Amino acid sequence: MCCGLFGVQIVWGLQNANTSRIFQTLGADVDELAILWIAAPITGLLVQPIIGYLSDRTWTPLGRRRPYLLGGAILTAIALFAMPNAPTLWTASVMLWVLTASVNIAMEPFRALVADTLPEEQRAQGFAMQVFFIGAGAVFACALPWILTHWFGMSSRGEPHMLAQSVRLAFYIGGAFVLAAVAWTVFTTPERPPASLAADAWGPPPHTVPSAEGAASLIRGGIFWMTGGAAVALVAAWVRYEREVYVVAAIAVAFGLAQLATVWRRRRGHSALGMLEIVEDILHMPDVLRRLAIVQFFTWFGLFAMWIYTIPAVAARHYGTTDPGSAAYNAGADWVGVLFAGYNGVAAVMALALPRIGARIGKRITHATCLALGALGLAGFLLIDDPRLLWIPIIGIGCAWASILSIPYALLADAVPVHKTGVYMGIHNMFLVLPQLVAATVLGPLVGHGFGGQAIFAIALAAGCLMLAALCALAIPRPASQHG
Repeated sequence: MCCGLFGVQIVWGLQNANTSRIFQTLGADVDELAILWIAAPITGLLVQPIIGYLSDRTWTPLGRRRPYLLGGAILTAIALFAMPNAPTLWTASVMLWVLTASVNIAMEPFRALVADTLPEEQRAQGFAMQVFFIGAGAVFACALPWILTHWFGMSSRGEPHMLAQSVRLAFYIGGAFVLAAVAWTVFTTPERPPASLAADAWGPPPHTVPSAEGAASLIRGGIFWMTGGAAVALVAAWVRYEREVYVVAAIAVAFGLAQLATVWRRRRGHSALGMLEIVEDILHMPDVLRRLAIVQFFTWFGLFAMWIYTIPAVAARHYGTTDPGSAAYNAGADWVGVLFAGYNGVAAVMALALPRIGARIGKRITHATCLALGALGLAGFLLIDDPRLLWIPIIGIGCAWASILSIPYALLADAVPVHKTGVYMGIHNMFLVLPQLVAATVLGPLVGHGFGGQAIFAIALAAGCLMLAALCALAIPRPASQHG
């Protein structure tokens, strides 16, 4: 069941470790990186709730979740083969949109598949096993360019504005692995049919006409989101900000319109809303998810900053260069790939211990402790001068990553009705990508002007965000299980 995540995480590992390298190779400045990365959160925001909603309502000869796993894997492989050959910065940006949209199609159903298949007492163990495969895939992906260079003699430097041979081949290998690993899960994992799931279903009755308070909340929310989106667009036009911000503004306006449309259709007696029902599910989401949203905001803002700026930060702070065409920069980028492989390897091992630790001291305290260790690890990048010693803070980051990928999903799976597992997993993902959208819009100006172009201070900001997330995690309530 979890094997396919080995392939999916190879994709995320290649993307996280090499996207900034690709963009800078094609001429992007350091203060442009954040906005160029905006494809990742936007596609996650749009794709995962929709795939969750659709897969909740799907049953085919291939099952419920597996058609989306297979289709997403095929699209992802195609995008991986194309992205490293992008000739221009604009083309690479478009291919990142295609890649992240495709891998989100494949990623979302894996969480719901575990929640569908395993009983409540085994879910934490199931999500931990997912992290093991995720960590193994990311270790392989992040270290792959370094391995191809140092073990097989491939060049780590390309021609001007061309990606290195080792990085291009790593993407090709990743495409083959994602197809093979996801196909293994699809064709070897049986799914429970809808009738069996319905027998275990619990939770509130289906939404009908919203209460006066609920309708007023949706209307206020709709007006707020539409006004906020329009304001963002006006400010962006006034200061001539990057065009991607208009996409953020359009999403905000569309979400506001969806809330107003939901109230209007319910009041006119419509019993079925289609995908507008996602809006009502957001209104009625459990308190565990509301509190998790705060934790995830700080967590994923910090992670996004880490993924974007670790390569330029290490290159400048530890290798003394900001020139992406230099040998020193490429050596630093390769070393960051190894470090990223390291924290994923720690996560893979740590994930096996988390269920026992969580059973002993509680999931909330376990998650808060791991996030605090991650914050200390990120702070280590500022304090350690010798790049060879950066593996020390990587241990703390790996502990945090293991918890981030498992404990929130275990908390959520215990707190949502089984017939809405897919859609609530997708809604939860919205709270992962919204902070990344905020980061994509503010980090560029912050690093370029507030930090004087010094990417290492973005890593310091990431450390502070993870420490705030650790404190907020202590406020997550115990989920009310289906057994009371």
